[in-house]
Amino acid sequence: MPAAPDFISSPQNPRIKNLLRLQQKSSERRSQDLTIIEGFRELTIARQAGIPVPTLFVCPELATAEQVRELEQRLDPATEWLQVSKAVFEKVAYREGSDGILALARPPRRRLQDLQLPVNPLLLVLEAVEKPGNLGAILRTADAAQADAVIICDPRTDLYNPNAIRASIGCLFTVPTVATSRDELLAWCAEQGIRTYAAALTDQARPYTDFDFRGPTAFVMGTEADGLTAELRQACTATIIIPMRGAIDSLNVSTATAILTFEAVRQRDA
Repeated sequence: MPAAPDFISSPQNPRIKNLLRLQQKSSERRSQDLTIIEGFRELTIARQAGIPVPTLFVCPELATAEQVRELEQRLDPATEWLQVSKAVFEKVAYREGSDGILALARPPRRRLQDLQLPVNPLLLVLEAVEKPGNLGAILRTADAAQADAVIICDPRTDLYNPNAIRASIGCLFTVPTVATSRDELLAWCAEQGIRTYAAALTDQARPYTDFDFRGPTAFVMGTEADGLTAELRQACTATIIIPMRGAIDSLNVSTATAILTFEAVRQRDA
């Protein structure tokens, strides 16, 4: 840790007030081009992905000496270190039992045109996602399966919402993630020769096991409340379904995404 970093003991400190604004308002995150990463593990993953970290807040009562030493090695020498009291850290922490590490980071800004895809890409497309927890869980699936990108179509939540970062355990930074519009997505997929598979409950839907996902593939998922819009569903190459054998007719969107994604991985590995 840099010698004698500033110590903040008051929640009225301007740096803490700004931190709270960044937590609460996506407009502040956009205008300052910053997001918040809480947790040693999440921050370590972000740094491994090359994410710049201009400011680090450390609570010496919660963070371990080993964590501090490792962060000294991982963070850029220009990173500003600030120590905060336990009372102040508990005010800004997102979760109970936090480890005393919280950072301001500059999120990557990508467009569809920035994606560098292999010959047979595997993509996950989410339409109008609004729950950071679902986004985070799907990003963990994308990381585990080594999907080539996650594309958010007409998002209803800030891509770099700190809750999404937390739910993804930092995988938001390991998987190329792009926000775009429906029309841009469809035009880009057609240009790239990517087959789009809409997951939806319709009479035309066929079981996902009927399809070959070894070529360029994008799974298109909707919200739990509304599913996919008719416009996007009808524009997709095919409509697929995970057959339900019990009383319910659908799964949580993150669970359904995981099933489809790893079926594609199974086929590609076979």
